[in-house]
Amino acid sequence: MNYWNHRTLVVHPSFEELSDFMLSLPQRFEQHEGVLIHDGRNKLRRLTYGGRDFVVKSFRRPIFVNRMVYGLLRPSKALRSYRNALKLEAIGVGTPQAVGYLNIRSGLLFDRSYFVTLASACTHRYEELLLRHFDCQTEVLKAVARTTARLHEHHMAHLDYGRANILFEPLPDGSVKVEIVDLNRMYFGPLDMKAGCKNLERLPASPAMHRILADEYARVRGFDPQQCYELMRAYRSVQPGQMEGEVE
Repeated sequence: MNYWNHRTLVVHPSFEELSDFMLSLPQRFEQHEGVLIHDGRNKLRRLTYGGRDFVVKSFRRPIFVNRMVYGLLRPSKALRSYRNALKLEAIGVGTPQAVGYLNIRSGLLFDRSYFVTLASACTHRYEELLLRHFDCQTEVLKAVARTTARLHEHHMAHLDYGRANILFEPLPDGSVKVEIVDLNRMYFGPLDMKAGCKNLERLPASPAMHRILADEYARVRGFDPQQCYELMRAYRSVQPGQMEGEVE
């Protein structure tokens, strides 16, 4: 092992044959392979390998101080994403199937990390509910509320629970499949009614949409629907804040 250019690779047991593909990710990103899905602080690319489609998130190199911290003390964002995906899978909350992650370190300094999933079968994002009409909108909102309630009942909350991180797909039987993405920032701990409703503050919604979300969320968790509705409306109307226990 070359300590000064150390790579840590973890591949899900179901995808052990993808080790070479995982190790080739830095070169594939440098060559702009595949389809660029998102280009911001981090980059998302859709890559095809062995006849299957994958989504790879490349996390940007941290600032110098954090390169030391991630190199020695803290798990990388890719590692956290992988662990959190397995936790969601364990409690029956939808998220794209985790394939693995790759960390790259130069000496004691953390460099980059990559998190890989199978491409989601969900073709829509929550934000589309604000842009066009869906006949299944009520069921989508109920499914989002149930998914959120299940997370909260298991003492978990997504800390960037926004319009782009909730995927959905109407199914032939009339139900709706929901998947949560971008999992590196999660809160772990009890969530009462106020904390649970506050976790939805980043989701834009009309009063009618909030009513559906509140009624279903309250039904699953045994809360008062009117109180949940009022809390969701109030939290959405103010600047989103940071939940206690948030992990950056």
